[in-house]
Amino acid sequence: MDFIRLDAADNVVTAARALEAGVAIEGAATVALIPSGHKIATAAIPAGGEVRKYANLIGYAATDIAPGEHVHTHNVEFRNTEAEYEFGTDLRPVTPVPEGQRDTFMGYQRENGGVGTRNYIAIVTSVNCSATAARMIAAHFTPEMLAQYPNVDGVAAFVHGTGCGMAGDGDGFEALQRVMWGYAKHPNHAGVLMVGLGCEMNQIDWLLEAYGLKQGPMFQTMNIQSVAGLRRTVELGIEKVAAMLPLANQAVRTPCSASALTVALQCGGSDAWSGITANPALGYACDLLVAQGGTGVLAETPEIYGAEHLLTRRAADRSTGDRLIGLIRWWEDYTARNNGSMDNNPSPGNKKGGLTTILEKSLGAAAKGGTTPLTGVYKYAEPVRAKGFTFMDSPGYDPASVTGQIAGGCNLVCFTTGRGSAFGSKPAPTIKVATNSTMAARMVEDMDVDAGTMLTEGVSLEEKGREIYELFLRVASGEASKSEAQGLGDYEFVPWQIGAVM
Repeated sequence: MDFIRLDAADNVVTAARALEAGVAIEGAATVALIPSGHKIATAAIPAGGEVRKYANLIGYAATDIAPGEHVHTHNVEFRNTEAEYEFGTDLRPVTPVPEGQRDTFMGYQRENGGVGTRNYIAIVTSVNCSATAARMIAAHFTPEMLAQYPNVDGVAAFVHGTGCGMAGDGDGFEALQRVMWGYAKHPNHAGVLMVGLGCEMNQIDWLLEAYGLKQGPMFQTMNIQSVAGLRRTVELGIEKVAAMLPLANQAVRTPCSASALTVALQCGGSDAWSGITANPALGYACDLLVAQGGTGVLAETPEIYGAEHLLTRRAADRSTGDRLIGLIRWWEDYTARNNGSMDNNPSPGNKKGGLTTILEKSLGAAAKGGTTPLTGVYKYAEPVRAKGFTFMDSPGYDPASVTGQIAGGCNLVCFTTGRGSAFGSKPAPTIKVATNSTMAARMVEDMDVDAGTMLTEGVSLEEKGREIYELFLRVASGEASKSEAQGLGDYEFVPWQIGAVM
């Protein structure tokens, strides 16, 4: 196989391998070397003409493009989208699995009704000034010490670089408070210790008041200034966590319905195969999860730009679709205000992998959401209440995006990658899916699933999607994902910093 055509309406195809000049391509021939994953024109495209892939617009010809030519950044230009939106015109009913027949996993049933896939004690900071104290407290609890608490997955410090020098209201402050609340109430946390400095803008007391959080044996707070310094704060923090450990260890895994899974749908280090193999396979897994009553959460708003019209067609109602379009408009304004462009993404690595514009990348990225109705659209780090396929606003920067999804309640993360990634997350473990077998073999210690076999071995979309879904259940039951086994997740907590730093 030399190339792949995705739709009869496309005027480009994708090279399935590196092609020399002179290879026959649908009545034409390649005129130069075409790297694997890159696009080839199958018809003449005049300057200003539409370049189409996935049966959708991905850019405009910057010059005349002849059949057989390499189609990429040197001869394709980006323009902001001007889509006419339809709402609810592509609703595909879900056939739900009856409640008594649903799949199960071994999870942690919490008193508030939440279900965890892991059992951590979290140390959450309100401000960068308390980050060192939090890390020192967590570092005290070594693997050797935690061995006597076999039902506890660890003590994790969630530290960040903001919390002060910011406005006391508005988008940025509210987003940070939602992140803190989300991590404080996350079902993967048996206990939580919040650590602040005391004088920061992001006051812990305000969070407790705003969200009705009550202190108790498994939820504690303290400020360095009130405790009387760093050393005493670390000592007291160690005491508080040590008291939580025996209680956290009492939690045991029990059978839980797959409907309790909320999976963050992510991609990073994408390539041209992302939208052809791994993302559609993850989308199929998402469809299986939705049928079980579970929830998939797509995010990275800049990375659905140019594909949002496909999602509005799946909106369960007009207001849901309107909320999604509102996010797109906000991002257009946000990038314009900051002298940026929605096409700042794809990254250099994405482009080397064959992606030319954000429109092309978005069409592939949106495939992670499968085919079921869009049931909810949420602010960054807002609690995801709806079941089914949902969307959360976030930047395309993976750590910030996943932080918001976990804060929203995701208890698993599934991350597709074509160029390769060393991403991991806590307290929700990350499963990584490779888009191509070459990278999967090269980074075998990092990739949980090789979706490249859809190309190299003829594995069907349904088979690969089910493989991913079944891995959801195993990892949710305690099987370590490869990123988790390597200890990733302690430095990937990155709340989205919106607004001015003052």
